[in-house]
Amino acid sequence: MTIKFTLVTDGSSDNALVPILVWLCRQHIEDAIEGQWFDPRPFAPPSLSLPERIDRSIKLFPCDVLFIHRDAENAGREKRLSEIADALESLPDIEENAPCICVIPVRMTEAWLLFDETAIRRAAGNPNGKMKLDLPSIREADQVPDPKKLLFQALEAASGLGKRRRKKLNLSVCRHRVAELAKDFSPLRDLDAFRRMETDIRQLPFAKRQLRTGR
Repeated sequence: MTIKFTLVTDGSSDNALVPILVWLCRQHIEDAIEGQWFDPRPFAPPSLSLPERIDRSIKLFPCDVLFIHRDAENAGREKRLSEIADALESLPDIEENAPCICVIPVRMTEAWLLFDETAIRRAAGNPNGKMKLDLPSIREADQVPDPKKLLFQALEAASGLGKRRRKKLNLSVCRHRVAELAKDFSPLRDLDAFRRMETDIRQLPFAKRQLRTGR
């Protein structure tokens, strides 16, 4: 049996959450895990409301569990939870579909990618580089005002490239590669938002595993 999840995100860059969610689901679900991301960009209008994104993701990407991502940013977690709850309430048939789990980083997705120096160096194409990256601790990363900027700076530094050649570095692709190359996301359990999400996953009806500490 395969458990399939769909991720609905704020923006296209947040599809980097898929490898994180696959890893986390595998900690608690015995069945095979398949993750998919709902990309709203092909649709018109290009900027869909949250209820519209949720509704279309359910119809186009049937799944066993729906992850709904919103960055907390300045609005705060409770505000984002309320927005998601309102969006779900506006969809009359939502109860007949997959259970929903909220994914709400304190700042933005990039904060959850700053902990793995090895993955960052590999994603930048220079795995043996020794350049100092000045990465924050995990707890500090969740409080950085602009983790995206910090991640991109770390990728540029890790590449070892000069200023001219750095311009050819596709930082958006590198960002997603960081998530793909990271092997163990357990350090993120130091973050309250990550632990809350994991608790929700453990309460899914098909979650059977006891909490594991690694891969």
